[in-house]
Amino acid sequence: MSSCHKAYITTPIYYVNDIAHIGHAYTTIIADTLARYSRMSGLDTFFLTGTDEHGQKIEEAAKARGKSTQEYADEISATFKNLWDEFDISYDKFIRTTDEDHMRGVQKAFLKMFNNGDIYKDTYKGHYCISCETFFPEIQLVDGEFCPECGKPTSVVEEESYFFKLSKYQDKLLEWYNNNPDCILPRSKRNEVIRFVEGGLTDLSITRTSFDWGVKLPEEINDPKHVMYVWLDALMNYVTALGYGNDEAKMDFWPARVHLIGKDILRFHAIYWPAFLMSLDLPMPKHIAAHGWWTRDGEKMSKSKGNVVNPKEVADAYGLDNFRYFMLREVPFGGDGDFSQKALIDRINSDLGNDLGNLLNRLIGMSGKYFDGKVESGKVATYYQTELDEVNESLQKLEPLLFEMQIHRYLEELWRPLSVANKAIDKYQPWALMKEGREEEAMALNGLIANILAKVSIMLSPVMPKVCAKIAKALNFEIDHENWQKLFKEKALIANFTLEKIDPLFPRIEAPLLAQAEPADKPAKEEKKKKEKKVETKETEGVALIGIDQFFQTSLKVGTVVEAQEVPKSKKLLLLQVDLGEEKPRQIVAGIKEWYSAEDMLNTQVCVVANLKPAKLMGMLSEGMLLAAKDEDGLCMIRPEKPKKPGTPIG
Repeated sequence: MSSCHKAYITTPIYYVNDIAHIGHAYTTIIADTLARYSRMSGLDTFFLTGTDEHGQKIEEAAKARGKSTQEYADEISATFKNLWDEFDISYDKFIRTTDEDHMRGVQKAFLKMFNNGDIYKDTYKGHYCISCETFFPEIQLVDGEFCPECGKPTSVVEEESYFFKLSKYQDKLLEWYNNNPDCILPRSKRNEVIRFVEGGLTDLSITRTSFDWGVKLPEEINDPKHVMYVWLDALMNYVTALGYGNDEAKMDFWPARVHLIGKDILRFHAIYWPAFLMSLDLPMPKHIAAHGWWTRDGEKMSKSKGNVVNPKEVADAYGLDNFRYFMLREVPFGGDGDFSQKALIDRINSDLGNDLGNLLNRLIGMSGKYFDGKVESGKVATYYQTELDEVNESLQKLEPLLFEMQIHRYLEELWRPLSVANKAIDKYQPWALMKEGREEEAMALNGLIANILAKVSIMLSPVMPKVCAKIAKALNFEIDHENWQKLFKEKALIANFTLEKIDPLFPRIEAPLLAQAEPADKPAKEEKKKKEKKVETKETEGVALIGIDQFFQTSLKVGTVVEAQEVPKSKKLLLLQVDLGEEKPRQIVAGIKEWYSAEDMLNTQVCVVANLKPAKLMGMLSEGMLLAAKDEDGLCMIRPEKPKKPGTPIG
């Protein structure tokens, strides 16, 4: 449907049961970065975000606040839109599922699937979670009652329902996954979805009669007591926003280049949504990209602990662009991240202040002292071709990394030219060149630094648009498609110009700017620690003896490494995704890089301590520990003698 010159990028539509938090901001900032880059590279771009406003949970939340459901939905939806406007999010449309044209499009889709024979009427009985708006088989429940997703109690619901023939599309879905290795990113998430679908799909209940706040069925169906299941309604926003079922002028943007989502809604987007599209005879999205969750200082965020991160407060205190950079640089996409003010301050002072801001300051100082602020590029290649080649080599790696959702690596690679520039100043010493009368070489060095800053600012601008606009202003050029083509694609150099002095971009931060939240359960935790210290142990030859009961409190399992990568700036750490036979792989940060590469670990089996309390290492959450043995000859992993199913207990 769409041409190769278009890019359609979406966030999930955010559920209006509460105001925006850091996870919503993370998704939206990633999508905004992709949209800004797509526009700069010359693609006709459409960026969609919005709010999901139907369902029983919204109806109940409104009632609890003494408001009409529409009034409550309007109120919360506005908080999202206002925040994205304050964050200068460059969306092209903000959709609401209460929009009339959206509801008409959903009704048209329902009718088409019904006429295709993919929807039928029956009775459903099952365990329903109001919070997740989802039925769960009893086998998936925790302790036979609690939701496996959110942990809240479910209730047994029996009602008449229309069903979508999800089971009919099981083989077609598996074929799509297998033929499109990057349809779900990271690939470990694709493997997770494939395993789920291979386990068998049951038909999906897609209407409700127990509440009214939802899209009614089409008039042609003539069954007014039913409203549509909130996920059918919500997922259709990606095409109704383009006019599906109404004025379809923008449908040539379909299919989406990237659907950005959180990992908690992967199943809906990677199974239900493609099946709906197959039924509607619409093309599949190119990528469904699922990111991880954020904790704060190593702990899950919750209102009761008072540690929920308000993205606006952080952006107001530390600067919006600094916040954007931190979020995208701090954690590999797909892994869980940890927010701490210390980590944010370190990124601002080190990456941004020392590497980027200080380089611009050095250029301004050098140019002002020796050349009255003038910068010329004519002789850069004559004296510094080696440095130019190194810079261009790094820049050419960037674009694929961005759309493979390796955004932390995109930024890591983008920092290499800054390192080249800073090293060049130290190596060639412009003050020495001027002393020796080698003014042409000194001016060429001046030009090299300016060109590196110009090229970096163009490629950094989708992440840090306001900061990079300031750098471009100092360098007397504009960040636009023409200069992207010239400086990035054609590897050309900027024209001669006179530098404009600007204030330092990243003033050093010495202490946290926001009040630190104290966990609500801190006294209880301290008391628990005191009690643990009082536990008496008998020691023999310096080793504390434990009872068999204590030993069996440790859960050891066999796991398979399904994804492995190096942790940037770390000599010791690898970031692993380990399949322990659970619903999703565990993220484990292991200090084994001195003895094993990421390639060595991939698709191998390991032994894992599976019930350790999650900890953070370099800002990344680690949900287990690998067993290994180390002596004077080095370290080796402890592994099963023969391959075992992931999750096999050890003991």
